[in-house]
Amino acid sequence: MNTHLLALQLMAAQGLLGAFDTLYHHELTEALPQRASARKELGIHATRALIYSLLFVGLSAWAWHGAWAIVLLLVFGVEIVLTLWDFVIEDQTRLLPATERVTHTVLAINGGAFITLLILNTPEWFAAPTQMLWQPQGWLSVFLALCGVGVGLSGIRDGLAALRLGKLADKDKQASTIHFSNQSEQVLVTGATGFIGSLLVKALLADGQQVTILSRNPKQASWKFDGRVRVIASMQELSANQRIDVIINLAGARILGWRWSEKRKAELRHSRTGLTREITAWISRAASKPRLLLAASAIGYYGIQASGDDRELSESAAPQSIFMSELCQEWEQANQAATNYGVKVARMRLGVVLGQQGALGMMLLPIKLGLGGALGSGKQWQSWIHVHDVLRGIAHLWQHEASLPPDSAYNFTAPEVVTQKQFSTIAAHVLHRPSFFPTAGWPMRLLLGEQADLLLEGQRVVPAKLLEDGFVFDYPDLRIALINLV
Repeated sequence: MNTHLLALQLMAAQGLLGAFDTLYHHELTEALPQRASARKELGIHATRALIYSLLFVGLSAWAWHGAWAIVLLLVFGVEIVLTLWDFVIEDQTRLLPATERVTHTVLAINGGAFITLLILNTPEWFAAPTQMLWQPQGWLSVFLALCGVGVGLSGIRDGLAALRLGKLADKDKQASTIHFSNQSEQVLVTGATGFIGSLLVKALLADGQQVTILSRNPKQASWKFDGRVRVIASMQELSANQRIDVIINLAGARILGWRWSEKRKAELRHSRTGLTREITAWISRAASKPRLLLAASAIGYYGIQASGDDRELSESAAPQSIFMSELCQEWEQANQAATNYGVKVARMRLGVVLGQQGALGMMLLPIKLGLGGALGSGKQWQSWIHVHDVLRGIAHLWQHEASLPPDSAYNFTAPEVVTQKQFSTIAAHVLHRPSFFPTAGWPMRLLLGEQADLLLEGQRVVPAKLLEDGFVFDYPDLRIALINLV
């Protein structure tokens, strides 16, 4: 058996699996280049990718003889150490989806196999005179070389992303600390490991607050915040004598995803109203009641506005009888139950939150590829908010809790509302890309059904009550927000 040829064939399979893992998981599903917490992981990926680029190109048509065989063994050793380190960092910083964990396992097995086969050749190669001996393998060599170029570009991409995230982290450290309270208080946060929640918990800790978080994965949550928070897996773990001053309820399954079947709708409802009912049940038996419940909702509460409807929707606008609106209504009603126990409730109706994580990465991807333009009509309104202003808005409500009514709703959207086409044009200008590529809406309707309304319809929502309260946005217009983020 030609072990060298078999090793190269396994390397080709490694290239295909690696491309799938990078494009589907790292770029699309997990959006690692937009995650501040993935900076170290991206740095490891960049180093590993450049090593793999060297291996793919170097082994595609050459045999490493003499001293080069020792160099090859050293490269293998470094790659194995980096792979193990990558596994540790991934487990500490994020919960891998099942498909990614399976893919990584297959990659590790396949990588171990081709490295073992190549190592079997090194005694013979080491005994030969030192040289890089030309041994092309036809189209297999061409494919491996192309894999080397591709993985090299991926490594450069990850390296640049890690550097950019490092600069953003430095910028965040220089930014003024968000101040929530004049004293250290006990805070319960749900949805704490999500995009907004993780930034909120870090800001709370920096302000000296005592944070308890509710998480389905306590070990990972504890790692994520370096053991500085108390983690509970269910509300039953919180005793009735535990003092909690403020609850910030952000939990809820991601609404954009699989088609809204009846099963999917039930899951979305349970992730919001089910958990919220558990919170209010704990409040009912708590010896000392929280003073304030800050509860996430969404501007989906207002339903959709037909094309050409340019009315501004304030907090007094009526909801609609469609699923996205009914879901928000049920969510808010579940939170409102806390008022029965003397807890003030402020419902935060969030627009599209722009930040290094969340929806922005997917929104910018076609624009980065030069395919930006109108989606559907392009006239649908997009109400958005910078994530930093979300955190400041939460702090604003907390600081002004004395003047809050027992139950109130606040639109968390920037003062400037743009159409989808305007968003694409502004983003393309910031990214120095064209924006003229229209995308028809009907394929999205066919694929997503009712869920397509989230993308093809919109709401012109304004933060009337926040502005009335004197809240000043740090990022009031889209261009400033995108320049800060990208």
